[in-house]
Amino acid sequence: MLAVLALSAVASIALPGGPPVGMDYVAYDPAHRRVWVPAGNTGRVDVIETATNKLTPIDGFVTRASTKQGRPAMGPSSVTLGEGTAWIGSRGDDSLCAFDAKTLARRSCTKLPSMPDGIAYVGVTREVWITTPAHDSLTIVDVQGELVQAEVKLPGAPEGYAIDEQHGVFYTNLEDKDQTLAIDVRSRKVVSVWPAGCGADGPRGLALDVERHLLLVACTDGVRSRDLAHGGKLLGRLATGKGVDEIAYRSGTLYIASSEDGVLTVANVADDGEMKKTLVRPTSRGARNAVVDEHGTAYVADGTAGRILVVPTR
Repeated sequence: MLAVLALSAVASIALPGGPPVGMDYVAYDPAHRRVWVPAGNTGRVDVIETATNKLTPIDGFVTRASTKQGRPAMGPSSVTLGEGTAWIGSRGDDSLCAFDAKTLARRSCTKLPSMPDGIAYVGVTREVWITTPAHDSLTIVDVQGELVQAEVKLPGAPEGYAIDEQHGVFYTNLEDKDQTLAIDVRSRKVVSVWPAGCGADGPRGLALDVERHLLLVACTDGVRSRDLAHGGKLLGRLATGKGVDEIAYRSGTLYIASSEDGVLTVANVADDGEMKKTLVRPTSRGARNAVVDEHGTAYVADGTAGRILVVPTR
C-alpha cells in the first residue's frame, strides 16, 4: 500500500538554450551539493546548487548533428565525480574533459577513440571507465596522466554502470544481448555474466548495494534485483511505468523515472531484494534519469521541456 504524504509541489529549473535540451547522464555531487547537468545540444554543462536552485552554466563545448533522425544536436552528455574533479564526456567531439568540482574551472581534455556514453570514476585504480557502445567496448583513461590506457572489447554494446570500490568490480549491461556483466577493474577481465531478464528491449541502468550484496538492474518497464553473494540469483521484480533508463539508489531506497508514463516511482528495497513501492509522483512525459540528494529530493531530466524537475519525495 502506498503511503499518502503531504509533499511539496514539483518545481522546475529552466535550462539555458532550451527547449529542447538533450540530457542523458546527470550526476549529483554530495561534497558540494550540486547537480551536474550535461546539456547536449546547448553546448553547456549546467551546474545547479541544490540549496538555492541557482544555475551556473559552463559553456564552450563542441556540438554536432545527432546520428539519430529527429534528435537534438549532440554535445556534453555524461559526468562523473571523484578526487575533487568532475569529468565530462562529450558526444560533440568524442572527448573527456576535467573540471575543478569546487571552482568549476576547466583543466584539460582528452580525445577518446569512440563516442562516449556513460562515464564512471573508479577510485581503486584512479581511472575513468567509459562505456563506448559503438565499438562494443569500454575505454579506460588514467586520471593522473590523462591518457587513454586501454580499450576493453566486450561481446556486445555496454549500457549503464555501477562500481563496487570495496571489491574492485565494475558492472555494466549489454543492451543488445540482455545480459549483465561483472568486470574485475584490475585485470579488466569479465568475471561473471548473468541474464538481465529484460527481454527484447534490453537492460538499461544499474545500481548497487555493496553491504547487502544486491545489484539492481533497470529494464525499460521496471527493475530486477540480484543476489551477488549467490551467483547473481534473481531475487525480486518491480513493475513501473514505461520508458525507464537510468535509476538512482540511496540508503535502501530506489528512485525510477518512467519517461513514457510521466511518473517517478519510489520503492523500498528489503534485505532479501524484494522491492515495494512507497510513492508514485507525477512528473511529465519524457522526464527520466533521476538523481537524488541526501534529503530525498529527486532531480529529473525533462529534455522535451528543457528543464530539470525538482521532485520532493519526503
